[in-house]
Amino acid sequence: MAFDFKKEYKEFYLPKTKPALVTVPPMNYLAVRGKGDPNEENGAYQQAIGLLYGVAYTIKMSKKGDHRIEGYFDYVVPPLEGFWQQEGTDAIDYAHKERFVWVSVIRLPDFVTKADFAWAVQEAAAKKKQDFSAVEFLTVEEGLCVQCMHIGPYDREPETVAAMDAFLAANGYTNDLTQTRRHHEIYLSDVRKT
Repeated sequence: MAFDFKKEYKEFYLPKTKPALVTVPPMNYLAVRGKGDPNEENGAYQQAIGLLYGVAYTIKMSKKGDHRIEGYFDYVVPPLEGFWQQEGTDAIDYAHKERFVWVSVIRLPDFVTKADFAWAVQEAAAKKKQDFSAVEFLTVEEGLCVQCMHIGPYDREPETVAAMDAFLAANGYTNDLTQTRRHHEIYLSDVRKT
């Protein structure tokens, strides 16, 4: 049976609907950086997702080709994730989605090296006849975080964020979002369908 990150790392991928603390270790990702409204049809965000999945599935399906990745094991491609902020503010203003600055990511299994990543980018470009150079290998160490499951439309997300901020304050913590430490979202279902 294929390794499933959502099942094996429930502490990160299946949080409760009430805020809680979690320590997030360093993780490697496929990443594409961009700006703008994620809902823009055929916009930069939607193009980034296509690039990420193109490289993610090239790595996953490498088992069927000539390129052998040391330590490879079969796995389910992890869910899409994103690191978000808005230009000129530490807060999020959902009325101005065009100001979003984002890093869209898909987690990589630990066996994927930078050399394997470089091979996958070249392989995806050759097979799909598309430029995948915007995809980068990114390591993020978030450390101590507060997390909470948000269920519902994005426009109600501020309610969940406010609950996390209240939890932080009640437990003696302060929110420390910065240019390098951003609001992190994990999409457990296909947002185009659910």
